[in-house]
Amino acid sequence: MKLANPLQYPIAVLAGGILLVAGVRLGRLPSVVVVPVAAAVAISAATVLQSRQPETFALENPALDRQLQQVRQQAQDLVQQAAALQTEAQQLLTDVHELELLGTVRYACDRSRELPAKIDQLSRRLSGRDSLLSVDDLQKQLAEVQQKQRTSSGVARDQWSKLATSLQRNIQLAKQGEDAREAQVVSLSTLILDAAGVLQQLQNQLRTADLTTTAAAEEVRSLSDEFNSMQENMDVLMANS
Repeated sequence: MKLANPLQYPIAVLAGGILLVAGVRLGRLPSVVVVPVAAAVAISAATVLQSRQPETFALENPALDRQLQQVRQQAQDLVQQAAALQTEAQQLLTDVHELELLGTVRYACDRSRELPAKIDQLSRRLSGRDSLLSVDDLQKQLAEVQQKQRTSSGVARDQWSKLATSLQRNIQLAKQGEDAREAQVVSLSTLILDAAGVLQQLQNQLRTADLTTTAAAEEVRSLSDEFNSMQENMDVLMANS
């Protein structure tokens, strides 16, 4: 763990100062002993405080930096929403014939936990002046999406089609010499917000539908599959960025 500068954390400085005063004035210890101990306490406290803060990345593009921070917060919100849905599903789907349905919902929700870390990795790749997305990178993404689109059907096919349209727009930006990173992050943000909407539909279905019927159970499976499909879209969008 990287040591933090205590001067950036007033609480850490306060902790070190209190120890210094207590050691010198109350404990009557020599300053040559107390000062290093107080400094070590301040640095340790600052390092702990730093570890509790979300990781940030210094990007050359301030607008992109803001967008990535916003997307990361959206991802955190999605994780919390998925965790709440998973807990509720475990309470509602308790019959033996509902266990397979519960497994489907849990799998979809579990995958979302990886999203914030993936966005951190994306932020690292997009940092710096020399990280503009190339046409080749975007075309590789588009080729993968089009392949998945050809082998999919129903809602999943529609999701891949939307992503293909976004990538084609980003390719045009890159060909014009513009920075396509912001457009790429906006596409990711849209996917996360759409995924949150699907989770809300899934929650409504679990709460209100008669899950003993085949139609209601199939709707839950369909929404879970749609959420999974969106997460696959996110993975493709972040893979080569």
